[in-house]
Amino acid sequence: MADDKLFQLNIISPERIFYEGKAVMVELTTSEGEVGIYKNHIPMTLLIVPGIVTITEEDGSKRLAAIHSGFMEVLPDKVTIMAEVAEWPEEIDVNRAKEAQVRAERRLQRKDPMLNLNRAEMALRKALVRQELADTVKNTK
Repeated sequence: MADDKLFQLNIISPERIFYEGKAVMVELTTSEGEVGIYKNHIPMTLLIVPGIVTITEEDGSKRLAAIHSGFMEVLPDKVTIMAEVAEWPEEIDVNRAKEAQVRAERRLQRKDPMLNLNRAEMALRKALVRQELADTVKNTK
């Protein structure tokens, strides 16, 4: 693929540089909804929410990962995603994600006035995203 269609993509979490390379497109979920970014996109900054990020690489292959909360800076030739957590499918423990889903659902059902509702809902979303990514990858093999 011609270099004129590629931009630099960096995905960074507190633990590591998760992804660093050239991409044709990146798709992910933001607070505004689903977005797809190509080279020469208008500059902007967006909040990201838990979801699956799809990276289309130079050879046309797609890589999927789970990302949880953060922000994305878009420049014409560079996209930087700062994520609270970023995980490749093989790093996800599906059983642990299912257990986290059950715990979060129980917390939400209790209607405890001391419950941090946003935190419980975020925990549920993260667990569901992890399971969705694992299922998506499993079904494409």
